[in-house]
Amino acid sequence: MGSAMARNILRAGFPLVVWNRTTERCIPLVEEGAEVAAEPASLAGADVVVTMLTDGRAAHSVLVESGLLEKLRPGSVVLEMSTIGPAAVAALATDARRHDVQLLDAPVSGSVSVAEAAELFAMVGGDEGAYERVKPVLDAMTKGHVLLGASGAGAAMKLAVNGMIAVANESIAETLVLAERFGIERERVYDVLAGGVLASPFLLYKRRAFLSPDTEPVAFTTELMRKDASLAEALAAELDVRLPTLAAAVAVLEEALRHGLGDADMASVISVLGGDPQPSRQSLNPTT
Repeated sequence: MGSAMARNILRAGFPLVVWNRTTERCIPLVEEGAEVAAEPASLAGADVVVTMLTDGRAAHSVLVESGLLEKLRPGSVVLEMSTIGPAAVAALATDARRHDVQLLDAPVSGSVSVAEAAELFAMVGGDEGAYERVKPVLDAMTKGHVLLGASGAGAAMKLAVNGMIAVANESIAETLVLAERFGIERERVYDVLAGGVLASPFLLYKRRAFLSPDTEPVAFTTELMRKDASLAEALAAELDVRLPTLAAAVAVLEEALRHGLGDADMASVISVLGGDPQPSRQSLNPTT
């Protein structure tokens, strides 16, 4: 995901310095004109730093523990584009302000293939002036972006969106299993869903994951979906909001994890509902 986003920044004509904990992953970008940093703190000369990481701990490690935030020039902007939740964002934003650095939370909606096509959508929270300055960078990576409010607003919106995705994923699986158990072929069931009023880009995009899981690359793992759903549940508890359908979806995700499906695509919940859970194939750099 991060590699695809970085490549689109490079293609837009920006000078680019990249860093990854696994240096070999930077090689294709270096071959296309990027420079590689030996450590996060080596990015200190950048006007804009973009992070796309697994969780809040990784973001804190890269931005704070590495010393990067304290070495950035005053006025620099960090685009934190991971799915880490508003609590983690608040802590990072506080650390950034101590060094006169602006941190925008700008998580994205979309998969690896969507990132490759520069068609992600970014949900942004933070300072309006900083947002205006980084719009050209966001334009390079996305088909659209919106400033939703103060720091944390983008992170909160992403959790709401991913909670809905978890529920939609579960609903598709339940519909397929119920109709299939009656005797209707799974592919025909999907044809009905794709041609009816409930058709959506997500439903169409997940077709192969539900119908041909053995040949379809993993786009978003069960483990990452459970992580995001946990963050959404924590936010809901903080705001005193009931999310009963998300709780039901989470219960099935947890069952899938117990069956060893953590690295499988989140569509693998269908095997749990159908009573035939199968171990996963390898993940293909899933989204956050």
